Amino acid sequence: MKRLVSEGALIPLAQGLFACPKKGRFGPVAPTDSEIMRAFLEDAPFVFTGPERWNALGLGSTAVFATSLVYNTKRSGLFELGGRKFDLRRVAFPQPPTPEWFVIDLFENAGSVSASPRMLADALVRVLRRGAFDIQRLGEMVDRFGKRSTQVLVHDAIQVATV
Repeated sequence: MKRLVSEGALIPLAQGLFACPKKGRFGPVAPTDSEIMRAFLEDAPFVFTGPERWNALGLGSTAVFATSLVYNTKRSGLFELGGRKFDLRRVAFPQPPTPEWFVIDLFENAGSVSASPRMLADALVRVLRRGAFDIQRLGEMVDRFGKRSTQVLVHDAIQVATV
């Protein structure tokens, strides 16, 4: 391994985890975050979530995290792999995740992005009235993945938006 690393054929990502870099026009190309997670979690299901996905929902969230938030079925903890930081959490998630699930995930993590759940609910009413999300699927996602407080807020927002 030492020889392959010194020759540039392998890049060490973590203890016992290496990547075989692809050759690009300007030198070796590092593996993507998805490739790193697939190897690190040994093909266990995972989904990237967090501010990057939450901000795109149009609910007023504009947070930024220094680490990538990854839900999976295998590991929890903070890990540095290939110079990148990942916050892994064992959390239930649908396969594949839908935009409606990311809405519920944002509500569940409102405190981490300094957003008030009430403010998110008001914003959700506005975007639901514009037809941004599948209301039935949103209801199913909150019933399946949301805490009771999130369920109440989202079902109230759905009711107000459909009146």
